[in-house]
Amino acid sequence: MSKPMMTAAVVEATNAAFVLRELARPEPGPGQVLVQIGASGTNPLDTKIRAGKAPHAQQPLPAILGMDLAGTVVAIGEGVAEFQIGDAVFGLTGGVGGLQGSHAQFAAVDARLLARKPRSLSMRQASVLPLVVITAWEGLIDRAQIRAGQTVLIQGGAGGVGHVAVQIALAREAKVFATALGEDLDYVRSLGATPIDGSIAVEAYVAEHTGNKGFDLVYDTIGGPVLDASFRAVKRFGHVVSCLGWGTHKLAPLSFKQATYSGVFTLHTLLADEGRGHFGKILTEAGALVDAGKLVPRLDPRAFSVEEIGAAYDAVLGLNGAARPQGKIAITIDPQSGHPQQG
Repeated sequence: MSKPMMTAAVVEATNAAFVLRELARPEPGPGQVLVQIGASGTNPLDTKIRAGKAPHAQQPLPAILGMDLAGTVVAIGEGVAEFQIGDAVFGLTGGVGGLQGSHAQFAAVDARLLARKPRSLSMRQASVLPLVVITAWEGLIDRAQIRAGQTVLIQGGAGGVGHVAVQIALAREAKVFATALGEDLDYVRSLGATPIDGSIAVEAYVAEHTGNKGFDLVYDTIGGPVLDASFRAVKRFGHVVSCLGWGTHKLAPLSFKQATYSGVFTLHTLLADEGRGHFGKILTEAGALVDAGKLVPRLDPRAFSVEEIGAAYDAVLGLNGAARPQGKIAITIDPQSGHPQQG
């Protein structure tokens, strides 16, 4: 008897075009479930992995890329009790470290990485959340232990991680400020945060919004000079956290304020197979925020099918004539997944 097959978008060499291939459908092993993928979220990091420019997140080629997914459980491996066939789920499940990604019709994934999809979201909406939600959550809650009433500055508040961090901080009853540029200032304001023009000097906005005292907590989602600015924006005994602290930075501004710093490296959990159950717990709590109306994904309105995956990757970066994304890009794998589904 022939094995069931699936269609997958494969990258065969660094920076190569995606090729649609018919591959054997995976079977779930112990602790895994087989997910029929409704939509695959895309991230700037996915484009770097394809280009061979992400040494911290390598994926041996040829490979199926894509870290985020939303879909439906269609088979269950030995030892999995928390999901049933038919459950709609979402998660950060692969696309790095030799793990199959989400640009395919099916994936056998570690059940600990999944949570039930928020009922109020479509597959496309849910698929763009996992990486950015987990990254924002690990920074604000796991590392910085955000508290109600704190003044919180999100650097890059309209971006993927940033717009989620703004909403999580607001849900935790912090007083939230966020840097952005151009039209994104209005978007940040619409979320309920105080917008700050990211092009002005850090000393100017610290003076205006904190009376030169600085912010209790600063979450940098941009890195480079913005992380340096974050060290100057934090208050005495405050805390800075960054998900892009890869460079070399002078710690003097931080040290003089007796402030602390934490780094976030979300992919460690996937690459090292360490603490995977925490991902599922984060997504479960975040899903509750979504269904309570406190967390809304910023989804770019353009729809891309798996056959248009190359154009979707161009859209993530605004390349080859593609307009700058207004939110995160989702790739529809199952064309029946465009509407909210129960599960």
